[in-house]
Amino acid sequence: MTQRTSSIQIIIAVAVLALIISAEYRLTETQQAIITQFGEPVGEPVTSPGLHFKLPFIQALIIFDKRFLEWDGSPNQIPTRDKRFIWVDTYARWRISDPLIFFQRLRDERGAQSRLDDILDGETRNAVARHDLIELVRSTNRDSADVPTEVEEEVAALEMIEQGRRDIAAQILETAAGRTADLGIELLDLRFKRISYVDEVQQDVFARMIAERQRIAEQFRSEGQGEAARINGERERDLAEIQSEAYRESEILRGSADAD
Repeated sequence: MTQRTSSIQIIIAVAVLALIISAEYRLTETQQAIITQFGEPVGEPVTSPGLHFKLPFIQALIIFDKRFLEWDGSPNQIPTRDKRFIWVDTYARWRISDPLIFFQRLRDERGAQSRLDDILDGETRNAVARHDLIELVRSTNRDSADVPTEVEEEVAALEMIEQGRRDIAAQILETAAGRTADLGIELLDLRFKRISYVDEVQQDVFARMIAERQRIAEQFRSEGQGEAARINGERERDLAEIQSEAYRESEILRGSADAD
C-alpha cells in the first residue's frame, strides 16, 4: 500500500511539474508575445519582459521581435515625370507596434515583408513618377557662394528645384506609414539606397557630360588664346615703343656728334 501511494505521489508530482513547465514562459527585453487558444488570440499582448503564465496545453505562445527590423527592396525600373527611366533601390526600417493586430492581419514577419513589398514599392513608384529626375538626384539648391570660382558658372546653370531627394523620401515614408498603421506596423525610416540610369539612358547621359566638358574646355582654350593674343600685342607695342625711343635717342646723339 505504501509503495502504491508513493508511485501515485510521484505521478502527481510529475504531472504538476509538466503543468508548470507548460504554463510558464519567459520574455526578454527584445521580445513581445500574444497567447492563442485553438488558433485564435486571447487577451492582450504581453510586452513586458520577465516570467509569465498561460493555460497549459490548450494555449500556445507566439513571440514577435520588439527591435527595429529591416526591409530591403528590390531594384525597380521606374519612369520619372520627365520620361527618364531609372533604377531605384530603397530600404526601410520598421517595427511591430501592435503584435495582436500584426498577428491578425499578417501572421508573421514573412507576411509582413511581402506586404511591405507591395506598399513601399508602390508608393516609391508613385512618388518617382510625380517628380523630375533632377529632383531625385539632388537634395538642395547649391549656393554658388560655397563653391570654387572655377565651377560657379556650372552651378549657376543648374536648374533650381523645389523638392529634393530627402523630401521625396519623407513623402513616401509618410504615405506608406498611413497604410501600415492598421497592420500593426510602424515605419521608422525610408531611404533611397541607389538611383542609377538604365543602360540606354546612361549612354546618352555620358555623351552629354562629355560634350559639356568639351564645351567648357573649348571655352577655357578660347579664353587662353585671347589672353595670349593680348599679351603678344602688348609685347609688340612695348617693343615698338622701346625701338622708337632708342632710335630717337640715337639720332639725337648722332646729330650732336655731327654738330661738335
